[in-house]
Amino acid sequence: MVDKKSTLAKTPPPLDEAQLLQRAQDIAGLSLGETASNYAIKIPDNLNKEKGWVGLLLEHVLGASAGSRPEPDFPHLGIELKTLPINRQGKPLETTFVCVAPLKNLIGATWQNSHIRNKIARVLWVPIIAEREIPLAERLIGTPFIWSPSLTEENAMALDWQELTDMIVLGQVEQINGKHGQVLQLRPKAANSQAKTQAIDKNGKPFLTLPRGFYLKTSFTHQILKDHLRLD
Repeated sequence: MVDKKSTLAKTPPPLDEAQLLQRAQDIAGLSLGETASNYAIKIPDNLNKEKGWVGLLLEHVLGASAGSRPEPDFPHLGIELKTLPINRQGKPLETTFVCVAPLKNLIGATWQNSHIRNKIARVLWVPIIAEREIPLAERLIGTPFIWSPSLTEENAMALDWQELTDMIVLGQVEQINGKHGQVLQLRPKAANSQAKTQAIDKNGKPFLTLPRGFYLKTSFTHQILKDHLRLD
């Protein structure tokens, strides 16, 4: 596994965007097993108990330095790293987690000053061919690319963020489901059902609920892939 001790010997942060992209291109076509072996990192049998392992592996290899701090993975470059599990046809297999959603103290919040906008402003996407029947070690790293949202894409995210944030402020967080939002989704984000955080109900009173996270829907990330990798 990628543990805290291994980060002592990990790749130093890239000097600039070009070096970061080159590092990502250098591992494209390799399997996760080959990549982990090159850095003497133990690969787990599966991701059942280590869902974030692939992202941690690539953070280690590419020199991400943010750790768990609420900032992009490469803070000096303003770039976030996102792995994207896809099938052999290039279709995303799951939604993409962006960040934890605040559930209180949102009066006056705007898309422009939101944490999610900061996290998604510039992204290094690394597709991983990760169909379930492929053993973890044999899953392949695809062609990486760096993306910033177009005006149309950002407007779509901003509209969804506003809708979801308005519902949170109005005490409707429990009514939010996957049908809300065209490109963004708000879903529970917790290690287990015992993890709770404070939110506000429709009467303005605090109550405990599961933490929520913002996710990009698969239709949105699929279009990003098609636009940048010229997939049919």
